[in-house]
Amino acid sequence: MNKKIFGFIKQAAAVSAAIGILGASLIMPVTIVSADVDQPEIPVPAIDDVHCASYCVYDKTSDEVILSSDPDKRIYPASQTKIMTCMLALDYLDTDAYLVVSKNAMDNITSDSSVMGVRTGEKLEVSELLYGLMLPSGNDAANVLAEGVVDALLRDYPKGGGKTGPDGVDASFLDPFITYGSSGEGTDSTTASGEAAETDETSATTAPVTNIRKLGAFAELMNLRAKNIGCTGTHFVNASGLHSDEHYTTASDLTKIMAAASERADFKTLISSPSHVFKATNLHKDDAWSYVKSTDYLLFDPWMAAKTANGEKSHLVCIVGGKTGTTSKAGKGVTLYTVNENGHEVMVSMCGVPGEYYFYTTMYLASIAAYGNLECWKKEPVPRILGTTGDYRTVNAPADEQPQYDSFRYPGDELVNYIEDKEEPEATPTATPTPVPLEKEPETEHPLVLFVKQNKLISGIAAGLVFAIIICNIILLVRVIKLKNAGTRRRRVRKSPDNYVK
Repeated sequence: MNKKIFGFIKQAAAVSAAIGILGASLIMPVTIVSADVDQPEIPVPAIDDVHCASYCVYDKTSDEVILSSDPDKRIYPASQTKIMTCMLALDYLDTDAYLVVSKNAMDNITSDSSVMGVRTGEKLEVSELLYGLMLPSGNDAANVLAEGVVDALLRDYPKGGGKTGPDGVDASFLDPFITYGSSGEGTDSTTASGEAAETDETSATTAPVTNIRKLGAFAELMNLRAKNIGCTGTHFVNASGLHSDEHYTTASDLTKIMAAASERADFKTLISSPSHVFKATNLHKDDAWSYVKSTDYLLFDPWMAAKTANGEKSHLVCIVGGKTGTTSKAGKGVTLYTVNENGHEVMVSMCGVPGEYYFYTTMYLASIAAYGNLECWKKEPVPRILGTTGDYRTVNAPADEQPQYDSFRYPGDELVNYIEDKEEPEATPTATPTPVPLEKEPETEHPLVLFVKQNKLISGIAAGLVFAIIICNIILLVRVIKLKNAGTRRRRVRKSPDNYVK
């Protein structure tokens, strides 16, 4: 009899366990997983332990340098040059226009250049070239965009046409780089650096344009823009940052260039993108022919700049993005766009990390960004932006697959959006408001109550399963009691010899 009872208990327990597991499986996907395996905090170096040629932290909002070391020292920018190239391309070109890769653009990159991977004769959208410029740091993309800007200046702001471009000049600015005359005339067909001149018959001048040194012309346009935005120690000779003793700038000027570029929403989108997948072209027939990632590693781990070396909160809440640059003569450098908790936009430039310290580049940058943002906060310790660095990380995805609940792209009333510019309504004078008593904050509901409200179907099923388990256990208890009573009666009968039946 005991065996029967035990067997029935085992069967009932198995049924209860199966129902319980089924109920748990319905709830498990929405529970928060807790584990002891996570990212430990990594302290940044103290600011005095950073090894670099120079650095500068510029508060764009208050228009002042708040932390620096040799900010006006001449350095080689390498691919940080591309910040300027990108800004000019966005100002002169439509992002949905197409450009064709010329032989001249490809001939003017070196064998060790970082590249996007385009080919001569390839037709690409400007937007794709911009990603190729800023993420893999493509020198090929830089040259194609540079030539496109010069063509746009000739086409849209012709010499003597009465219109001037974003830099206040028309095509006459390019005259030193253009040869006019009949197509049969002998002309200077190369630049001092070996750039091949190109023929263009579409000029608005009466004489045809026979040769244009487009890359040299673009570099001169870069220098004009640098002067216009207040740079005092900058001179460019190419669009990509290939080394030249005549291609230089300063950490201070790089923060000014980044501050100017950050006025463009598309620029912020480009530098904040952690990755990009390229679509098919006439020469790359398949979509996703290349997948690239940002070389700004701090974009992936912005938390590294959230505290100083001694653990003090830096009040940096967002790293929008940045641009790196590396050559053997320039060392490593990065120019970064950050946002402080007080709402100030803070530009950080670090230049000339020597080769033996390359491995620490991201840590050094995080240190400068942390200490710079702390200085910014001390000047105006007023919280205006909520959250942590984790709340303001972007993802690479099509528009319909972007996060639906991402405060970076869809901020609340208290949050400031630094990716998509929004026009603020004009302030209108209002009467002095009557003081209103502060309302009590609503009490937050228990997580289980919230779950039930948000998942009614699952909650109903789970409740039904719990009810079934209770019923099964009641039935089990009743059966056990009955079996136990029946066994007791039989034992009493066996005790009387007169009633014993063989």
